[in-house]
Amino acid sequence: MKALEVGAKAPDFSLKNQHGETVALSDFKGRKNVVLLFYPFAFTGVCTGELCALRDELPHFVNDDVQLLAVSNDSPFTLRVFSEQEGLEYPLLSDFWPHGETSRAYGVFDEVKGCAVRGTFVIDKEGVVRWTVINGLPDARDLNEYIKAIGTL
Repeated sequence: MKALEVGAKAPDFSLKNQHGETVALSDFKGRKNVVLLFYPFAFTGVCTGELCALRDELPHFVNDDVQLLAVSNDSPFTLRVFSEQEGLEYPLLSDFWPHGETSRAYGVFDEVKGCAVRGTFVIDKEGVVRWTVINGLPDARDLNEYIKAIGTL
């Protein structure tokens, strides 16, 4: 597992969100910076805490300049129930099938556990990775670090 590095071109992807709509990274090219957040699974403690913290700070992550996209290997149906239960109104994208294809493209798929690790990529409007952090499965990320990274774009 070798995560994409700063300066790399972010691989485009097209995934279904929790409402069954297709969302592509290229949808935002030239328009918005993207915070691309990979997380292991919906309904797990650390993931729920992280995604709810993002929900509570959403104006930093979804606005005229920035779009948050959260990706897990759960099915779209699971993500819909999870988003409704937790009040998550930003796109939760399903990297379910082909299983982990997008997570692998970003170098954050754990082949042994069958899920993405906690990888975050801040991608500029031209599709270049400008900031990244990879945390182990049990380790929550610091949202203030993302906010600072977005501020530098």
